[in-house]
Amino acid sequence: MRSSNQTRLGHKKFEALLRGAYDCGIRMFDLADAYGSHPYLIPALKDIPRKDYVIVTKIWHGESGLPEDERPDADVVIARFLKEIQTDYLDLVLLHYVFSGNWPEELRRQMEILSKLKNKGIIRALGVSCHSLPALEAAANEPWVDSVHARINHYGSSMDGPPREVVPVLKKIHAAGKGVVGMKIIGAGEFSNSDDMRNHSVRFVLQLGCVDVLNVGFESVDQIDDLAARVRNVPRPAAQVALGTRWFS
Repeated sequence: MRSSNQTRLGHKKFEALLRGAYDCGIRMFDLADAYGSHPYLIPALKDIPRKDYVIVTKIWHGESGLPEDERPDADVVIARFLKEIQTDYLDLVLLHYVFSGNWPEELRRQMEILSKLKNKGIIRALGVSCHSLPALEAAANEPWVDSVHARINHYGSSMDGPPREVVPVLKKIHAAGKGVVGMKIIGAGEFSNSDDMRNHSVRFVLQLGCVDVLNVGFESVDQIDDLAARVRNVPRPAAQVALGTRWFS
């Protein structure tokens, strides 16, 4: 409904959080129409060159989740996004909350529209945010997909299935050359009050070797610092260390 814990902080505090995140080394910012977060980012980073950070956003296509009932085609929605965010291009655009295993057929018209925008350079990459195992499996097999947002943690909390079922699909997606953005690393907040659970989840996800970005809904700079410290404590191959702060974008 175009709100989130971050937007409820108010403009001043949310923009300070975004700028604090950039100053901590974060370079990917995950927005969405459903979050109501579009107007906040550019004002927070107004003195930072646009090329120095990545903007992800998502199109909500479901029946509920937004204040209005109308669901215009993707080209109309993207034109609005560009104005709201105050940018000429979007780095990654997702179809938000795909659940059906048949989503590539059901959303093909919107996918074709988005592909045309990608060909024009308005969008750099396309993908989906998955919320079921069949949807995730479909994403692995769909050539249109450049990147997938997938729920992953050691405990199976707020996930599309147990890790033993989800991880092989993520490895397949990664092996196909698609990006894998891990969501629910902190279990939708369930692990917030447990050092052990946060440590185990971060270690588990980073050592899978198939998750490119940890996508976490921070509400304070202290939370960013906390996760960054946990990331730094996870042993990983030297080639991965070079990625630096990309591990906790």
